[in-house]
Amino acid sequence: MFFFKEKTISLTEIFNDTFVDIHSHLLPGIDDGAKDLDDSIALISKMYSYGIKNFITTPHVLGDVYPNSSKTILNKLEEVRKALVERGYNDIKIAAAAEYMMDEQFIERLEKDDILTLKDNMILVEMSYFNAPINLYDILFEIQLKGYKPVLAHPERYNFYHNDFQNYYKLKKAGCLFQLNLLSLTEQYGTGVKKTAEKLIKENLYDFVGTDTHHKNHLRLLEKIGTKKIKKNIIDLVNNNSKFNK
Repeated sequence: MFFFKEKTISLTEIFNDTFVDIHSHLLPGIDDGAKDLDDSIALISKMYSYGIKNFITTPHVLGDVYPNSSKTILNKLEEVRKALVERGYNDIKIAAAAEYMMDEQFIERLEKDDILTLKDNMILVEMSYFNAPINLYDILFEIQLKGYKPVLAHPERYNFYHNDFQNYYKLKKAGCLFQLNLLSLTEQYGTGVKKTAEKLIKENLYDFVGTDTHHKNHLRLLEKIGTKKIKKNIIDLVNNNSKFNK
């Protein structure tokens, strides 16, 4: 019996000029992503070679661990924009939002409307990988009461939902949009996450995709999504991201 390895394709066949990566950690020195400005530019340059020219980068806002203010994020964004122009990347568009942990500090920011959105009223939010907030559905309600729309980052990575898939339908019913981490389709986070991501795709529960790039190893792994089978499964989601073009 012969087994044929699936032929790889270039990521430029997946990412077109209107694609916007809405989840990444490319601003220098403010979370667990890019370490400094040179690192930021190196990551963006590599992603550019994959065909990604539009970014809404999303540094963590996480309690006392990454207490990034909107001002801090926007100041770092200007540093990166200036460096890109200086290095001749005139056709790259980069904006910034944030990946908000749904914790007490987030509720305080929400009350003050101190929120950086992906576009219009959409907020990228996440929760702990260990368990959901006890008041999760209250938080989701408050987000929408304030006029925002929650986009849940990488729902496939919340292992505590893997054995009760109905939770995903419950989250969608509560008003959540879902963002797939493209790296979840590789071995990056383990087989459980990969299988859950594939099931969520099959059930048409995702709305958008993101790379969630933190470092060069992520980008090396990202090349593994370059197959015709994966392209077929995600191309509609990839095209959905074009609506984030500003």
